Amino acid sequence: MPVISLHFDAILFDMDGTLIDSTAGVAGAWEVFAKTYPEINVQEILKTTHGVRTVETLERFCRITDPEKLEREVARFEEEIITTSKENGLPGILLLPGVRNIIDNGSDRWTICTSATRAYGSAALESVDIAPPETIVFAEDVDHGKPMPDPYLLGAYRCGVNPKRCLVVEDAPAGVQSGKAAGCTTLAVVTSHSREQMVTSKADYLVDNLASVTMEPDEKGVVVTITTP
Repeated sequence: MPVISLHFDAILFDMDGTLIDSTAGVAGAWEVFAKTYPEINVQEILKTTHGVRTVETLERFCRITDPEKLEREVARFEEEIITTSKENGLPGILLLPGVRNIIDNGSDRWTICTSATRAYGSAALESVDIAPPETIVFAEDVDHGKPMPDPYLLGAYRCGVNPKRCLVVEDAPAGVQSGKAAGCTTLAVVTSHSREQMVTSKADYLVDNLASVTMEPDEKGVVVTITTP
């Protein structure tokens, strides 16, 4: 299998589907919301909204226009993700393969750029024993979420580096689009979408999951080694 070695000033990770698996919780939260909003098609939403901020998804599918109600419903939805991920014998939120080794390698040259809110993102990371970096970008921190470039532009800025010297790690086409629009190199993982979908996203590199990747800090940044299929 081909091995590629690359050097970056910083690594910008997505969270859901890239570092953690909250699939059961997200599906459960939509089932709960379907009781309040019976017009929604849960399966269609699950197929099309991964990587998009909850606020935009609720506006679109639940047709919530009142700002105060929207804020309350975003909070309720993301609380339901945490709650339902552990119901009926489900294991809760899980770390995805390869993530622990990368996070524990001692590098401080990385951050997370997530479509999750600060409340949910912090709780989700705490549940898998990951301390959020000070530079983390949450949904509330940008005016425009993925696929717009704002989250990754802000992540690079907070890391003090040029976006062109960053690697974005993503599991969703919207996130890959965001990273590419920000001028970053992109690495896609096949954890929440099909390989065909991720190939179509035209990420620069593609692996099954982060078990195929190592990231080692050096004096100038991070050396990334990718073992491709």
